[in-house]
Amino acid sequence: MFDSGVGGLTVLTELMQQLPNEDFIYLADTARVPYGGRSPEEIIEINQEIIPFLINQGAKLIIMACGTSSAIAYPVLKDDYPVEIINLIEPGAKAALTASKNKKIGLIATAATVKSMAYQDTIGPQAQVFSTACPLFVPLIEDGLIETDEAQSVAKEYLKPLVELGIDTLILGCTHYPHLRKIIREIVGPNVVLIDPAREAVGDAKALLRKADTLKTADMPAKGEFLVTGSVPRFEEVGSKLLGHPISHAKHVII
Repeated sequence: MFDSGVGGLTVLTELMQQLPNEDFIYLADTARVPYGGRSPEEIIEINQEIIPFLINQGAKLIIMACGTSSAIAYPVLKDDYPVEIINLIEPGAKAALTASKNKKIGLIATAATVKSMAYQDTIGPQAQVFSTACPLFVPLIEDGLIETDEAQSVAKEYLKPLVELGIDTLILGCTHYPHLRKIIREIVGPNVVLIDPAREAVGDAKALLRKADTLKTADMPAKGEFLVTGSVPRFEEVGSKLLGHPISHAKHVII
């Protein structure tokens, strides 16, 4: 799996819960974080570099643990490789539609994801989708500034308009954003359902592996590897806090 930074650790957490026996490679492309302000062409090109790299590392399935890549690159590249690729848009949209009662769904995501209209296109006329780009969230999270007054202030600015529109469901459309779940919950209140597409996406991955009869048995302990294109110490420091246990021996790679 891969992300521009520590955001995809939310997907990794779900993977370790649902598929505890599976080996994983987590690639953090921190040298190019954030993806959200990049052009579609850049995002596709980055994915075209990362996906073959992970396949060469032995990946039997790839999860785009990145909302921006899922929105922009997945539709273009999904059939170009010999392994299954899991995206976050379809699982997130399905979960939001199921959860929403008044069919007013909020979406917070990167500028690239919002501009792509990927969630709106997937959900279609079944519900209204009100979207807000949150460009400051990823830098705050990558810098470890989660439980701060600055994060609280920024989150209020982004979320208040959505609450005023009457949403009853909110899609966390970037894998970084669940790291701000506590602050988001305080602002939107207890009655808005928060949708983290990671759970459904990993569920899709599990179903595909079972169908292909490639689920790993419990005979051997799972192994994990962290690869980082930017600063390894910084990733280990912030990532350890977010994952909830130490990340060590991450490797620097050039892609």
